[in-house]
Amino acid sequence: MKTVRLGRTNLVVNKNGFGALPVQRVSMEEAGRILRKAYDNGINFFDTAHVYTDSEEKIGYALADVRSNIIIATKAAADTPEEFWRQLHLSLERMHTDYIDIYQLHNPAFCPKPGDGSGLYEAMLEAKEKGLIRHIGITNHRIAVAEEAVESGLYETLQFPFSYLASDREVQLVKRCEELNVGFICMKALAGGLITNAEAAYAYLDQFEVAPIWGIQRERELDEFLAFHDAPPAMNDEIRAFIEKERKELAGEFCRGCGYCMPCPVGIEINNCARMSLMLRRAPAKGWLSEAWQEKMKKIESCLECGQCMSKCPYGLDTPALLKKNYEDYKTFL
Repeated sequence: MKTVRLGRTNLVVNKNGFGALPVQRVSMEEAGRILRKAYDNGINFFDTAHVYTDSEEKIGYALADVRSNIIIATKAAADTPEEFWRQLHLSLERMHTDYIDIYQLHNPAFCPKPGDGSGLYEAMLEAKEKGLIRHIGITNHRIAVAEEAVESGLYETLQFPFSYLASDREVQLVKRCEELNVGFICMKALAGGLITNAEAAYAYLDQFEVAPIWGIQRERELDEFLAFHDAPPAMNDEIRAFIEKERKELAGEFCRGCGYCMPCPVGIEINNCARMSLMLRRAPAKGWLSEAWQEKMKKIESCLECGQCMSKCPYGLDTPALLKKNYEDYKTFL
């Protein structure tokens, strides 16, 4: 079983961390069974967030009795110290624990620092002094914010999207984290579902000092990553050629499905509709062509072009134009 040290936290975690966002979509009993199976098979790192509805509760339900054996990372989507403290205490309560190993500021639009007027970093320091959290982290989708956070020396971990579709700048960010001893927690290693070859995804990431957290909802998904414990995929010429082909197919601007552009004023499910062309070609098309999905795509006709989605996109995409392009392509499949 491969492990990685999360920078100067000195926490050692599996290369197969458990991303607990998807378990909010299954029942308490099913989530508990999957989480416990992950633990029983050697996974020791679980990442969640305050805003992932009942994900934290499910971690508490499944793993409270083995708390001392696992590493928990969660996140506060707070704009004020008051909201920070409210979310922190609720997270502790939900997970039946008196401390959080890595507490992360959840995708802030700027890099919080002492004295910036937000009070967020000061709240982090106070929580650490009180023993409620052990390490200070940050997550982001904006590379400029991520770079600033890493260079600031204020954060012990960075959580950022990283996969074999990464740009050169994103690769340099990973290497800079290693140079500065900042733990890199890798989200969206499957690019929000666009990557369907888990072996290639794992082999690529294994070349770097990163800790992937795989979003797991179904037992068969967990089983696939558990198989990598005993036989981790290694980079070879075949996988390298496959990745190069994938990069060519996905070159250019595309929606990562992060969902930070939502909600849409007219109810468009942007995080899926804006990348429908790719999903149709990279997964069985039948499910995406159902009546329900036809109705969802038809909502694009009602786009107000208000620009809200575009202003919130961490990747700077022209989302309205992307939606229209995907809708026109979608209609050719009907």
